[in-house]
Amino acid sequence: MLANQPLISLIDIPFLVIAFALIVPITVLFIECSAAILPNRSEPWSDASKPRPTVAVLVPAHNEASDISATLETLLPQLTEQDQLIVIADNCTDDTAAVARKSGAIVIERQDHERRGKGYALDFGMGFIEPNPPDVVVVVDADCMVAEGTISRISRLAIATQRPVQSTYLMTQPDKPVVKDLISTLAVKFKNTVRPSGLHRLGLPCLLTGSGMAFPWSVINKISLAGSKTVDDMQLALDLAITGHSPIYCQQARVTGRLMKDASAKSQRSRWEHGHIETLLNQVPKLLKESIRQRRFDLLAIALDLCVPPLSLLVLIWVAATGGSLLGVALGGSWISTIVLLIEGVLLLIAIVEGWAKFCRADFPILMLLAVPVYILWKIPLYLAFLVEPQTKWIRTERDAVDTPSS
Repeated sequence: MLANQPLISLIDIPFLVIAFALIVPITVLFIECSAAILPNRSEPWSDASKPRPTVAVLVPAHNEASDISATLETLLPQLTEQDQLIVIADNCTDDTAAVARKSGAIVIERQDHERRGKGYALDFGMGFIEPNPPDVVVVVDADCMVAEGTISRISRLAIATQRPVQSTYLMTQPDKPVVKDLISTLAVKFKNTVRPSGLHRLGLPCLLTGSGMAFPWSVINKISLAGSKTVDDMQLALDLAITGHSPIYCQQARVTGRLMKDASAKSQRSRWEHGHIETLLNQVPKLLKESIRQRRFDLLAIALDLCVPPLSLLVLIWVAATGGSLLGVALGGSWISTIVLLIEGVLLLIAIVEGWAKFCRADFPILMLLAVPVYILWKIPLYLAFLVEPQTKWIRTERDAVDTPSS
C-alpha cells in the first residue's frame, strides 16, 4: 500500500488543479445569475423630453438579399430625417445592394477578397460617414429584426453615458427545431440576456454580442474596426473598455436573429465558441494587467466575466473532472477535490435554475433540461476541433430558406 501512495498523490494533483481553477468561472456565473433575478435598476437616461441624438445605422451585409428587406423594414420607422441608414454590401455576389436600395437604404459597395469580414465592412462604413458624423453609430446585423423603440433607447443611453450600449440580442429557432436547437437557443439566452442582466443590476459592464450595438461617435471613431477575427464584437468591447469606455447593457432594447440549421448551425456555433475560447485565453491576462495598471475594477469585472467559458463546455469540464475525481477516491485518493467539485456543482445547478426560472420558463419547459447531457455530448467534437484546427476567420454561415421570423 505504501508503495502505491506516491501514484495516488500524483493522480490527485490534476483534479485538485481543475477543481480550484473552476472556482472562478462557476462562482462568477453563480453571482451573475443570482443578481439577474433582482429587481431592475432605474434608468434616468430615458427622458423622452430631451432631443434624440442623430443616428447612423450601419448594416454590414454579405449575400443577404433574401433577408435584408425585412431587417430594413424594422429600422426605417425608427429613424428621423436627420438619421442615416447605410447598408455595406460587402463582397456580395447576389442582389443585396439592389434590394437594400429599393427598401430605402443608402448602399455602399465594397469588393476586397483579401480583407473579408464584418470588421472590415464596418470600417468601410465608418469611413463613409466620417465627413458628416452622427452623434451615435448603431450596428445591426443584416438578418436581425429590431424591436420598436430600440434605436431611441440605445442611442439616448449611449449619449447620456458616453459609453457603448448593447441591446438584448436573442435568437429565434429554425422551423421544426430539434432538441439541440432548443437547448442552443436556451444557451444563447443565458449568454445574451441572463448574464448581462445580472451584470447590469450589479452596476458592471458587459461584453458586446454582435448586433443592436450603439456607440457615441466620439468614442467609436478612436478605435480601428478593421479585422477578420471570429469574434470582432467581443474584441471591440475589450478594446473600448481598456480605453475607458466599457459597454453597458440595455435590457429593454431588443434585436432578434435566427439560429442556422444543420451544417450552417455547426459552423456558426464553432465560430462563436472557438472565438470565445481563443479570446478567453489571449485577452484575460491582458485585462488583468490593465485593471491593475489603471486601478479599474470594471476591467477586472470584464476579465472575470470573460473567464466563464461557453456554458456547455463549463458543464462538460465539471462532469469530467468530477468523474475523474471520484475514480481517484475509489483508488484511495483524497476527497478534497471531490468535495470542492460537488460544491461547485451545486452552485452551477442553482445558477442554471435561477436563470431558467426568471428568463426562460415560458419558452423552455423544465423537462427540456433533461436533454442537456445529450446536447453536451453533441458538442464534444466541436471543442476537440478547437485543439486541432480552431476557426480563426469570420465566415458567414448560409441560412436556411425559411420565412423571416417576426420580432
